[in-house]
Amino acid sequence: MTVLGKDLWKEGDGILRLKPAWVPRSFCRPGRRIKLHPDDYYVLGLERGGIDERWFSSTTPAENGPGTPPDEGLSYAVSADGRNAVLLKDAVAELKEKIVGENIWKKYGKWPMFSKFFDNAGPLPHHVHHREQHAKRVGAAGKPEMYFFPSQMNPNGGEFPYTFFGLNPQCTKEEIRSCLENFTKGDNRLLEASQAYKIELDTGWDVPPGVLHAPASLCTYEPQFASDVYAMYQSVLPGGHCVPVDLLWKNCPPEERGNFDYLIDVIDWEKNVDPDFKAHRFMRPIVCGEDERYREEWICYKSPLVCAKRLTVYPGQTVTVRDSAAYGFILIQGRGRCGNWEIETPTLIRYGELTNDEFFVTEEAAGRGVVVTNTSKTENIVMLKHFAENPDLPPLA
Repeated sequence: MTVLGKDLWKEGDGILRLKPAWVPRSFCRPGRRIKLHPDDYYVLGLERGGIDERWFSSTTPAENGPGTPPDEGLSYAVSADGRNAVLLKDAVAELKEKIVGENIWKKYGKWPMFSKFFDNAGPLPHHVHHREQHAKRVGAAGKPEMYFFPSQMNPNGGEFPYTFFGLNPQCTKEEIRSCLENFTKGDNRLLEASQAYKIELDTGWDVPPGVLHAPASLCTYEPQFASDVYAMYQSVLPGGHCVPVDLLWKNCPPEERGNFDYLIDVIDWEKNVDPDFKAHRFMRPIVCGEDERYREEWICYKSPLVCAKRLTVYPGQTVTVRDSAAYGFILIQGRGRCGNWEIETPTLIRYGELTNDEFFVTEEAAGRGVVVTNTSKTENIVMLKHFAENPDLPPLA
């Protein structure tokens, strides 16, 4: 029997249960904070690299080079008994605005964002996600993304809990071009042209396309636009880990390969050398709803294309939450019920196992209200909710 999105939509009354989507990266080392079983971080083979990402509400395949399965990074909606599954991408194509909402469907014809946990033991290279005009040249979209650092996912800060953002205001294009030309000669010393910020738990950062960034070694919640474009501009990481030169030219049109001026053009220079970078990009949670039962906060709110909330429901309480847009959510603490579904935060997950911590709430269900009940007498429920465009986003964004 062919399973359709409408079957799962009916079963969940507009809320879809999602299967964990694990993603390896050959250039990363797992931080081991995303609750995957210790024996499973390299279950896909050493040549694929360790699993250090879990993607949420994704209709975007991971770009991981040769050997990547076609469904890597894609979310599956699954039935309560686990026997039936359909790609979220296919469910959206089938049910269209019934899942993502009329405005999103008319504008994009798909679900245009995903989120993830990124969990690396060390820092990433200083890298950039292409702006729209550059991404289009390789048939992709520009990639705005945002970071949030949940305390529940960070019992330790890893090897380097500092993120480099942008470039020093006095930096010149000639200086950066020289760094890129020296990529294959050893450490190209790109970080000397940037500055690092100590990461504070339960806060976030906005990272528009074209902004260089070298993420810290924390487990990071990352709502982002539906794209996987990037280029690594730093050649050698702290500790001597080297970056393959192919990643410098990743998502570069073939005719521009070797053109360092093109790499400079990918950078949004004004945003990178902004002397008030932190004031414009740093985000503290903003309360948008609260009473004796719950608290809801905007945690990612400086991009018009992607945003996120944190919902906390106190022990023994029930609350009906309404939103004007569809969203996915990941539960990071507690247990209870959400609509028709039991929800719980797992302690340990085997690769391929199903969980009850990730769901997708269709716009129809979000608008009529989702009932969340905390069945614990002692522990909060905490969930992170990721949206595409949301009319509820406050004007200060």
